[in-house]
Amino acid sequence: MRKIKDVLRLHAKGLSQRQIAKSCSVAQATVSDYLKAAEEAGLKWPDVAEWGEDRLWQALSPPREKTGGQKQSPEPDYAAIRHELQTNKHVTLQLLWEEYREQHPDGYRYSRFCDLFRAWLRAQECALRQPHRAGEKLFVDYAGATIPVYDTGSGEARPAAIFVAVLGASNYTYVEATWTQGLADWIGAHMRTFEFLGGVTEIVVIDNLKSGVTKACRYEPGVNRTYGEMASHYDVAVMPARPVKPRDKAKVEAGVQVVQRWIVAALRKRKFFSLAELNQAIQELLVRLNDRPFRKREGSRRSLFESLDQPALRPLPTQRYEYGDWETHRVNIDYHVAFDHHWYSVPYQLTQQEVEVRATATMVEIFHRGVRVASHARSQVPHAATTVNDHRPKAHQRHLEWTPSRLVDWAKTIGAATAELLDRIMASKRHPEQGYRSCLGILRLAQQYSNQRVEAAARRAIALHACSYQSIKSILACHLDSQAIEPAAEPRPPLDHPNIRGSEYFDTDEDPNVE
Repeated sequence: MRKIKDVLRLHAKGLSQRQIAKSCSVAQATVSDYLKAAEEAGLKWPDVAEWGEDRLWQALSPPREKTGGQKQSPEPDYAAIRHELQTNKHVTLQLLWEEYREQHPDGYRYSRFCDLFRAWLRAQECALRQPHRAGEKLFVDYAGATIPVYDTGSGEARPAAIFVAVLGASNYTYVEATWTQGLADWIGAHMRTFEFLGGVTEIVVIDNLKSGVTKACRYEPGVNRTYGEMASHYDVAVMPARPVKPRDKAKVEAGVQVVQRWIVAALRKRKFFSLAELNQAIQELLVRLNDRPFRKREGSRRSLFESLDQPALRPLPTQRYEYGDWETHRVNIDYHVAFDHHWYSVPYQLTQQEVEVRATATMVEIFHRGVRVASHARSQVPHAATTVNDHRPKAHQRHLEWTPSRLVDWAKTIGAATAELLDRIMASKRHPEQGYRSCLGILRLAQQYSNQRVEAAARRAIALHACSYQSIKSILACHLDSQAIEPAAEPRPPLDHPNIRGSEYFDTDEDPNVE
């Protein structure tokens, strides 16, 4: 349309068709056709100078009348077709075309139906050109390609994942290889990215990777607890992209493509035997990538970074983030929580309560409703327990305080005989703890009876070799402690009779039944 208006304007100035054609870069025949059409329509330049393109086109080429034999096929409902395809994964264009033909037998053929729908669909798509403020956003993702790392012993190849981070304003790029895309590698790559940049951005835009997002949602995505804690430490906001919306992170998508072409492809013929060796090679190519001049603009990624993003980045925190795993557990009845095959105590009041455990390489912290209730040095001893005595109930603390010496010292406050009695009871057991209950029972009798009576009962029990709780209790109940202690009877002499065989008879090697 712009050419027609230019032709009419130049013709009104008196230029020849040859001059008009040369000025407008069109064929002379085209200029002739334009002028002829304007003459037939009665249009002149001063009259059409302010006209829009649609009005000028309608004036130059009025719609033709349709012949009676031509029929216009009914247009499909393209919006309804797209809705059906999006809401039901089993619906196909073939099925929708058949339903369309049932309603309109004289409608479009299948191929034309598909062409019209795809043309309509392309017309509905438009992309937003996102402006990026300096130091505002960092886009991160893992590349689809991997690089093999070979074991020096077995020669087995293990694929290494490629982490990519791109700044929004300058396209400055960071790349590193990690063994996995797990949470520890994911967070570690973020920390090294911030250190590589020398600062932090305001926002980190991520894909819906499970290490970063626990629940993918268009409106309220759930961010992993440890990942969110790392973001809080560096004072950055995490903004997950919408599911199945790669244009939300177009910067890193383009960055991944560049990295795969200029780094991954460049290393395809090299063989690596350690992750450190691979990352060293990546860093060498990364310097070249960031220094490579742009094709359609001046400068490079590095020069733009130094002029735009770097001055706008916020400083790194004074302390490096310490990675910690979060897990939710229920406190056992013994007021301990299991983590990594070890048991850690919490206050006994939290028994059967749900708590959150955060474990770093050196510490295990336990939280209840956001408040830290216990902290322990992390132990690597499996199937053992780390217990703080104050976490136990008072009764349990008292029970664990009982030792043989402590019980005997307590008994000495009653009397020497009582102390000797307890010592004999514990010595008679296979393990002293087996006699603790008997000893505690005797000590408790001193609360019911006087110390003098318990001491007298202890002397009588020792004399009669009846060292037990039941004996002391019976002596006190029957008031035998006040009676005189009879001396023990002399042992009876051994019987001497010819018909009584001694032990020597059975010790002989000879069989007495053999003559």
